[in-house]
Amino acid sequence: MPNLVFVGTVSSGEGNGKKFVEMPWVKQQIEEKLGFSPYLGTLNLRLTRKSAKRSLLETAGGEVIQPQAGYYPGVLFKATIDTLECAIVIPIMPNYPNDILEIIAPVYLRKHLKLADGNVITVSVNV
Repeated sequence: MPNLVFVGTVSSGEGNGKKFVEMPWVKQQIEEKLGFSPYLGTLNLRLTRKSAKRSLLETAGGEVIQPQAGYYPGVLFKATIDTLECAIVIPIMPNYPNDILEIIAPVYLRKHLKLADGNVITVSVNV
């Protein structure tokens, strides 16, 4: 399967991505599986209708974050925004919105890319 390209609008989340990424067992698995230490937070991308093929990621494999007791797993996919390496995290949990992509990177993406809520960006996901 070739790279999947997603287009979406930057939107604020509820802060759960930061709580997840800052857990030592999550951070360690991200470093081991992706080769970078993630900025402690995620960039939420609300997908456009044309780009709502997120479900394809659920069957594409990826690197699984094995959860500790009481948590859900997540699946990592290497990705890029322009030339910046990043990754998509797909939380595997009930009722998680299927039009949201959580993006992690070694840098604070909002500042690095000068992003604000409402900006439209494109992310290419390696599958």
